[in-house]
Amino acid sequence: MTKNRSENPNTSRRDATYTLGRTSHETTRLIEQSRIYGESTHRLCKRAGIIKGMRVLEIGSGAGDVTLTLAELVGPTGQVVGVDINADILDTARQRAADAGLRNTEFIAGDARNLDFSDQFDAIVGRFVLMYMAEPTKAFAKLMTHVKRGGIVAFQEPEYTLYPAIQHPRTPLMNQLITWILDVFAHSGAHLDMGIGLHKTFVDAGLPPPTMHLESPIGAAKTWAGYRYMATIFQSLLPLLEKYNLATAEEVGVDTLAARIRQEVDTSKRPFFLPPHITAYSTRRS
Repeated sequence: MTKNRSENPNTSRRDATYTLGRTSHETTRLIEQSRIYGESTHRLCKRAGIIKGMRVLEIGSGAGDVTLTLAELVGPTGQVVGVDINADILDTARQRAADAGLRNTEFIAGDARNLDFSDQFDAIVGRFVLMYMAEPTKAFAKLMTHVKRGGIVAFQEPEYTLYPAIQHPRTPLMNQLITWILDVFAHSGAHLDMGIGLHKTFVDAGLPPPTMHLESPIGAAKTWAGYRYMATIFQSLLPLLEKYNLATAEEVGVDTLAARIRQEVDTSKRPFFLPPHITAYSTRRS
């Protein structure tokens, strides 16, 4: 049972603009995202120790992809509660859970920093959510109150500060895409270093130093889904790219972007990198 307060005492500054928007296309992109990043999320949850029978709280559940993964791991004797501030996208999550025949999931619309639960959870999981919070360390400390002593904390966040290392003279298109991504996220107020920042966030909340892994989807095959996925990212980013005067629709060329990336990979003989991210997990001791 939950209670949602109307005011948020845990943030004194405004959260970052959700850079990728909240359109129906963005819902589709989130589902596509899970096909790219889903394996690393699954590894994170397995490494962290999420097993059958656990009750898990998921922050920023979106279209429900991580929820579905967690529901499989905890099994019918466990439960997954997904929270997202976007009430509309949770309709998609509920339908997908129903289509999968899952009866161990629940979705709640609201800001996870404002929710109170009658019982604590065995684990808390979040993917790509802290980067948008105005004060992630403060928010994280509040979220930890939902986890019982000995419970698991597992988060996955992008690390955009490492992305420029991929740039190379033979990949001008990739270089430009990286620049646009960094610029639009910086303008939005998002934390570009949230991945590496997970260490400080965990420790400041009183958790033991987390076990961390750096991962990045990389591909060069002609049929790799990453090319198409990057095009879907830019379709979602385009409104803010134009709002911040960073790029026009004509400059981005979403309709041909995937093909142009694939062509550059062929000519440069360098694989294409999607944004790197870091996974971190630890256990609440007190």
